[in-house]
Amino acid sequence: MANNQNGRHTIILLQNSQSRATRTFMDYDSIGQAMDGICGLYERKLKEINPSLRNLSYDIADLYNFMDGFADMSALVYEHSMNAYLPYDRQWIKQKAFNHLKRLANGGR
Repeated sequence: MANNQNGRHTIILLQNSQSRATRTFMDYDSIGQAMDGICGLYERKLKEINPSLRNLSYDIADLYNFMDGFADMSALVYEHSMNAYLPYDRQWIKQKAFNHLKRLANGGR
């Protein structure tokens, strides 16, 4: 069950603007679920902007631009062997999102 992606509790930390009051977090049971959550956040934003569109499409550059729009974005991923959370930056999240979407596009889960 616990490989690199699954079974590792993941917390995504977001800050929308320079104001500390905009800090928030989302937590997930795995890295894959966290990547689904980030994509879902972006898709909800797209639906807000384009409410009449039935089918949304975007490429990885669009998702990266969305991620770059946050004043801060990072992840804490639970490492069982250390019994601790390890911090990861925005670039790591982008790479994980890319790999996750690539796997989904190829029919994998």
